[in-house]
Amino acid sequence: MALPIYASPLERIWHYSYLVICTAIFVFLIAPILVVIPLSFNAEPYFTFTEAMLTFDPVGYSLRWYDALLTLGMLAPEAARDNAWWSDMWANSTWVRAAKNSIIIGFWSTILATVLGTLAALGLSRPEMPYRRVVMAILISPMIVPIIIIATGLFFFYSNPCSIMGFECGRLTSTYLGVILAHTTLGIPFVIITVTATLSGFDQSLIRASASLGASPSRTFFKVIMPLILPGVVSGALFAFVTSFDEVVAVLFIAGPDQQTIPRQMWNGIREAISPAILAVATILVIISIALLATVELLRRRSERLRGVTPH
Repeated sequence: MALPIYASPLERIWHYSYLVICTAIFVFLIAPILVVIPLSFNAEPYFTFTEAMLTFDPVGYSLRWYDALLTLGMLAPEAARDNAWWSDMWANSTWVRAAKNSIIIGFWSTILATVLGTLAALGLSRPEMPYRRVVMAILISPMIVPIIIIATGLFFFYSNPCSIMGFECGRLTSTYLGVILAHTTLGIPFVIITVTATLSGFDQSLIRASASLGASPSRTFFKVIMPLILPGVVSGALFAFVTSFDEVVAVLFIAGPDQQTIPRQMWNGIREAISPAILAVATILVIISIALLATVELLRRRSERLRGVTPH
């Protein structure tokens, strides 16, 4: 925004100093992310910029690390890339298997977190709900409590879920169900917060009007409430999915060898054999995150339009 012509010299100094400070903070936050992207195209197995890359020599750039994401763990990575090669890649590639696990676990945990979080937000939005602040604090506590504490508690609880009732039963550790439930626990607070924020501008008289016209509670929910809170629900679902997709601590405690996710595989790669393929994965995750954040922003603007608020 341009300064008015009547701005004093001190105001002009502060204006330009403010722009410099904001730019420096932005560069400080975004630079570590942007550096990863060109390094993922490094033709050499290094985590630094080579001379060829700095001079923009095409020889210094390569897609070899993106190709390594497909071939690592394959039985015959050097074979001709026919149907048999793609079948081998889909069944045995380490990174592809991790991606499939991340998508499966993220999908089901997002479904559960969205349903449970939306129901909780609807209940907390009711003025007659007793102890709303206490219940809200408990439900969003996974966002506040350190993840290492939550993961430790989930590990001991999932090792014998029936222990609180005094008998033994099947454990949930090293199972897909255990990881899905753990990620659901971490995703519910995001859904509750986004849906509650959407409901803050919801006109409760619409529910009474729907009931006075003979609509059942279920019909009122799907025809009146749901269309208005849908942007908040979808935003919460996206946050829950990103939380599941990026989570590694709970996976380290609860998952077994068959439930390796992308963050867990990146962790293993750093510990066992450092490879620039990790940078290629990081670049893909950055692109996915940007796309999801753009989607959330579009949904936020749509929600504001539905509530009659001018988007900023």
